[in-house]
Amino acid sequence: MSTLLLSPADLDELARARVLLDRPSLAARLSNLVGSPLEKGIARLPASWRGRVGALAHDALLKALETAAKTLKPEARDASPRLHKLLGSVSGGAGGAFGLAGLAVEIPLSTVLIMRAILDIARAEGEDIGSAQARLAALEVFALGGTSRSDDATESGYYAVRAALATTVGEAARHLAEKGLTSEGAPALVRLITMVAARYKVQLTQKAAGMLVPGIGAAAGAGINLMFMNHFQDVSRGHFTVRRLERAYGAEAVQAAWRALDARSG
Repeated sequence: MSTLLLSPADLDELARARVLLDRPSLAARLSNLVGSPLEKGIARLPASWRGRVGALAHDALLKALETAAKTLKPEARDASPRLHKLLGSVSGGAGGAFGLAGLAVEIPLSTVLIMRAILDIARAEGEDIGSAQARLAALEVFALGGTSRSDDATESGYYAVRAALATTVGEAARHLAEKGLTSEGAPALVRLITMVAARYKVQLTQKAAGMLVPGIGAAAGAGINLMFMNHFQDVSRGHFTVRRLERAYGAEAVQAAWRALDARSG
């Protein structure tokens, strides 16, 4: 089957999206911010909290999927990244002031704010944020751009992560279209959230570890949350740029152009 060739302008957009999706890991940037290796902060995390963060991630993602889209108007408009950065910083300041106890409250709130920011960018890139496909594509962002040295390279690339989630995303989209957001009788939706939460919890653990560096407190908590918001907004811009180009040229053509960019940079 023949595919359309991307225009030079759209190739440039794809290249910029690739840069956003392949940036250094969140852990590396957090270490630069707090001035201490995150491994030391992770070692300070109580074992009980490390076990709980997976459940927190799962519940926070489900809540975000249910509520974030309701706070945005569906009509197309430019994204408002500064507003979400401000809200995220305020949320992070509260979490940093109260340590781990505060994070148990702050994580669900910040996750909803991040999801709202993701959908805001999706809408600006032409997505119908009321559709199941767009909301699940927003959920995918929490599994993207979070690579670390512990990731298998074959499982951490942008298209590799999307491929790993594709079947479950399709099943969950069919459920949402037929029955809406109800976890009862929705094994595909639960399975998708569990898959995404497994990657998101790594980033939440890194965030908590940064806040446990001595002397962090509320001010640095706000800074860490600002970095967290920046990270997911960058990944969102890359992801939804790719999806917009896929709608224009077809997924096969865009992926072929992505591979050509990989070959050129290699």
